[in-house]
Amino acid sequence: MKRTTSLVLGILFAGALLIIALMANQLQHVKEDAEKGPDVEAADGEEKGIVHNPPSLENVPEGPLGEAILRGHALVDNTSEVLRSEASSVEEGEARVNELSCTSCHAGAGTDEQTSSLVGMTSVYPMYIGRSGQIVTLEERINGCMVRSMNGQKFADDDEDLDAMVAYLNYISEGIPVGAELPWRGKSDMKEVPVPNIEDGEQLYQQSCIACHAGDGAGTGSNTGPALWGDGSFNDGAGIARMSKMAGYIQNNMPVGQADTLTDQEASDLAAFILSKDRPEWKNHDKDWPKGDRPTDIMNKERRDQIKDGTIDWNEVLGKE
Repeated sequence: MKRTTSLVLGILFAGALLIIALMANQLQHVKEDAEKGPDVEAADGEEKGIVHNPPSLENVPEGPLGEAILRGHALVDNTSEVLRSEASSVEEGEARVNELSCTSCHAGAGTDEQTSSLVGMTSVYPMYIGRSGQIVTLEERINGCMVRSMNGQKFADDDEDLDAMVAYLNYISEGIPVGAELPWRGKSDMKEVPVPNIEDGEQLYQQSCIACHAGDGAGTGSNTGPALWGDGSFNDGAGIARMSKMAGYIQNNMPVGQADTLTDQEASDLAAFILSKDRPEWKNHDKDWPKGDRPTDIMNKERRDQIKDGTIDWNEVLGKE
């Protein structure tokens, strides 16, 4: 009996030692992982396998799909030049699209990771857009840009050019799964915009912006210095006609080659100066944000007039009240 009891106790003791050893080993691994910190992908803000690596146009497949992709690239890269050159008259071309291109905001035909990249956009649409108050498709989003940022006309639902733009966006988004979180999205948005000084913004514009965008804001070319105000620029229904979007874009991308060198205040001053200038008016402001939460920082004609007559309340505009 004593021998059996001793044997049982010995087995239990050995089991306890084994459990302790396993726990100690697990704790050591936890300690080592903690000391290593987050893995490289997490530190880079990327999901596993989600990288910004659009394929080269040299690898476009042959045949109708490849032709559509190349046509889509041309439309994204030189929107105004392509559509106006194919119009039946100068007047038709000017009504079709303003003097900008998609590349004016989305550098490198949407493939520049730092400048409002379009890579992966086909993985996030359809999506809900508060301004529309509904879920919109990628095609609807493109047409939204055509009538706002491009101050022109929508593509027809069956337009081959619309299909071509989607084909191109699909191509540069190759390998990115539906619903993926894209680390390069949403960078050009300033959450807390300082109250601007338009006079300081004008001085900054003369110092740093005039060479590319011209003294009258008409620009030097859609991809070299886009028009920032006037008839050739975006209308006040475009997203970038908001202070938070314009200030964020300026700080994140401008001046070219010197991104992130402007302070929040400088970016706000420049944004206010640019958005104080006359531009085409969006006729459907009353239909935007149908479910509420309309932003206060939309710089429409009413705001521009308030700047001119000195009655604008920037605290109200920027939601500081």
